Amino acid sequence: MAFLRNRFNSLTFRVVAFSTVWAIVTLVVIATVISTLFRQASERGFESLLTAHLFNLISSVGVTEDGRLTGTPNLGDLRFTVPQSGWYWVVEPVSGDVTGRLSSLSLTRNIPSPDASVVPFDLDFQRSYETDGLAGEAVEVFESEFVLDAENRVARFRVMGNRTELEADIGDFEQQLYFYLAIFGLSMIAINAIAILIGLRPLLRVRQALAEIRAGAAKRLDGNFPAEIAPLAEETNELIESNRRIVERSRTQVGNLAHSLKTPLAVLTNEARSLGGARGGLIADQAAAMQQQLDHYLQRARMAAQRDTIVFRTSANATLTRMARVMDKLNPRMRLDVNLPSEEIVFAGEREDLEEIAGNLLENAMKWGRKVAALSIRPAPDEDGHRAFAMVIEDDGPGIPEEKARDALVRGRRLDETKPGTGLGLAIVADLVKEYGGTLHLSRSDLGGLKVTVTLRRAQE
Repeated sequence: MAFLRNRFNSLTFRVVAFSTVWAIVTLVVIATVISTLFRQASERGFESLLTAHLFNLISSVGVTEDGRLTGTPNLGDLRFTVPQSGWYWVVEPVSGDVTGRLSSLSLTRNIPSPDASVVPFDLDFQRSYETDGLAGEAVEVFESEFVLDAENRVARFRVMGNRTELEADIGDFEQQLYFYLAIFGLSMIAINAIAILIGLRPLLRVRQALAEIRAGAAKRLDGNFPAEIAPLAEETNELIESNRRIVERSRTQVGNLAHSLKTPLAVLTNEARSLGGARGGLIADQAAAMQQQLDHYLQRARMAAQRDTIVFRTSANATLTRMARVMDKLNPRMRLDVNLPSEEIVFAGEREDLEEIAGNLLENAMKWGRKVAALSIRPAPDEDGHRAFAMVIEDDGPGIPEEKARDALVRGRRLDETKPGTGLGLAIVADLVKEYGGTLHLSRSDLGGLKVTVTLRRAQE
């Protein structure tokens, strides 16, 4: 059902389906009309031929003085000479003073004529009817009673044509008609579908261009579009530019807010240090917490401002290599094993956000690990139709019990108060990963400590 729903929602499918149905209906109507007209013309020709043969037969037959039928009719059709051909003629007496009987060579035995009460004559003493022929074929009979001389001697003239032969000819014509119309119809449908697909190709180009913008490979819709689509491309470019201005304006405001709060927080921190003692330490700790929370929410505001707009491209290999060197220098007591693939992994996001995610996780691994920490990235199965990659950071520290893993992701929640920190690291990582549509998973590492697996989207090629 979902497949059919998607198909019916496709503009290409709708147009092709409608044109196909219309073509089929049109061809059926054309075939019906042509077949009907051909049948009518064939039947009229058949009846005209029988009428002509009948008049020719009447004009070729006479009667002698003693009342015997005489004449040698030649209707000019060899079928009247072939036995049981379905084409016959016969002349029989009606009045008692007429004797004899004339018939075609094809009529090897008599075909009875129905009574006038069953098939009456018209005012011209003519009638027509259908009956069975000598070989089981259907024959059309044209019959007339005609006065032969001044003594009112009357004879009955019958000309019979093969109706089965006529129907076979009509059937052959209809078969050929349907065959050629079917070929024409299939060709027309195929050509129509190709024309529609070519006509809608600019929409596909627009879709691909939007996908490139979404992936960060382009910043606007470029290309030559038809007159019907060009206004759409122009409006889309204007919308993209407007969103870019909104994002830049939001970033400027966020930066101004951070700058305006930076000095008051620095003053509070300096005053707390000058004050000293327990009260000064408390104020300094709260000022540091305010700074951390301010950074956290500013980061989220920046992410929300850029969400659903243009996605940036960041080399995960280069970024993580640089961060690993920094962590090695800051933590000489720890060994950091780095395993990066030869394939270039491109993160569909900003470099600062990837550094924020990896930095917090590496800092935790270095802080809690005893001797070894490890960093690796690898391609991951696609998620929701998007390409993805997994970043794994683990250590040989005490790890996090499974029942406390959820608490570790809560903002401000610290599992060990003896270690320095604000409890915001994993919460910031979780928020950033969620904003990018990724996943975060905590588990036990083979090294003995915590294993953090982050799955993020890769930029399209």
